[in-house]
Amino acid sequence: MPILSENVEPLLAAALEFLAAIGEPEEVLRRFARAWDQGEVGPAAFFPSRGRVGLASLLTDFGLRAESTSFLAYGALRPALDRYFAGCRIHLTEGRWDLGVCPYCGAPPGFGDLTDAGQRRLACHVCGGGWVFPRLRCPFCGTQSSKDLVRLEAVEKEEGYFISACRQCKAYVKELDRRIRWNAGSALIEDWGSPHFDVVAIREGYWRPIASLIHLARRA
Repeated sequence: MPILSENVEPLLAAALEFLAAIGEPEEVLRRFARAWDQGEVGPAAFFPSRGRVGLASLLTDFGLRAESTSFLAYGALRPALDRYFAGCRIHLTEGRWDLGVCPYCGAPPGFGDLTDAGQRRLACHVCGGGWVFPRLRCPFCGTQSSKDLVRLEAVEKEEGYFISACRQCKAYVKELDRRIRWNAGSALIEDWGSPHFDVVAIREGYWRPIASLIHLARRA
């Protein structure tokens, strides 16, 4: 069953209102909303593609930043995509997928967990999927060089939380050791609730493909 515009419009409208509230240019949002209402843009415009979330034309045609596009993608599409992929998730067995993108929708990871078994499980904010991934490999560029894989921490350390970063591609993902923080929230909640770790990574010159609240607030 295709994902129809009317199925995601309520959440998309709320996400657009949020962007307007934090300072996204009104003209940018107005142009996009007009194209959406006229059927020129639909849910597929926010689907992940190689190296990005959403079409590059959302920037060139409407001025939507990559950070705003990724936020709209998981803000509007996640419930619909979660239902869409629900029937096939049980078929992904451990060890059958070793890429650094979501095996269901193709989006890059938004967060990472260390499970009770000590495995690294990456989480997709766009569709709600998750998959086991090697702990000593960058999910963004694939490097396994120990000299390129670093762990960043805030000045005031919080037990169980850390940032996995890559010197080679300069990407990072925040992670949580659930053996220590056994009562922590979902990946999305923990991601949004730890913007101070994003600040640490940004100051060190690292980036992430899925926008956090801090990235949304930073003007291009």
